[in-house]
Amino acid sequence: MSLPPLSPAVPGQVINYIYPALWVAKDLPEVVRLAQEIIARVPGGVHLADSFLAWGRNNSMLEDAAFLQAWAGNNETDSDRTAIWRRYILATTGYHAVQLDGDFVECGCYRAVGLKTVLDYLGGPAFPRGAWGYDLFEHEKGMAHHAMPAHGPELVETVRAKFAGYNTVRIVQGEIPDSFARGMPDRIAWLHLDLNQPAAELAALDALFDRIVPGGMLILDDYEWAMAYRGQKLAEDPWFEARKYRVIPLPTGQGLVIKR
Repeated sequence: MSLPPLSPAVPGQVINYIYPALWVAKDLPEVVRLAQEIIARVPGGVHLADSFLAWGRNNSMLEDAAFLQAWAGNNETDSDRTAIWRRYILATTGYHAVQLDGDFVECGCYRAVGLKTVLDYLGGPAFPRGAWGYDLFEHEKGMAHHAMPAHGPELVETVRAKFAGYNTVRIVQGEIPDSFARGMPDRIAWLHLDLNQPAAELAALDALFDRIVPGGMLILDDYEWAMAYRGQKLAEDPWFEARKYRVIPLPTGQGLVIKR
């Protein structure tokens, strides 16, 4: 197995990352102006993106050349470019998980930008594990999850085309949990849930959590986001509590669980 080398950090140098595509701000230009006033008064290592501002950080993702190559090669929208820290959480948990005995699974892969970034970080077409991407890829009025710009009848084939030559990748279309009947791995090392609604996430957890191997990584994309996604935390906390787990909340809006 070939793992990506970590670029050596440069002493005394930190890099800022500012990509102010921010979510649900009432007056985005004013929010950005106020953030820039704060940035002028704080030490370097600034992160202003994906609806959070931090400073005095190493911004380690900007010093990992292999990640930057995988990330830049998969960016398609402002949403992709602003979510660099979230993508690095996926990549670094993937680095850990690829050394375990189990497949990679993403539920709610949508355009599969996150999944492909992780696989490209870990070998691209030579990725050594099985990888599964589940999604409806379409949206109809009345569905519990909200529509996304790329939803439509062509999306699933667009995603499959992205993985041409990635022989271990399977893209499965359908509603969770029914789509699991079309194939699912016995052992999972890395599981990313991004289903945007509580019922589907709980159904995925019911079906897949026990298949995660010890030391495997579970990333909940929306766990720590309030606003439209707070219902996922409210539903998932009792589910994990019943199994004596606590979700680790991350400032990126994600939640992390390490399987025992």
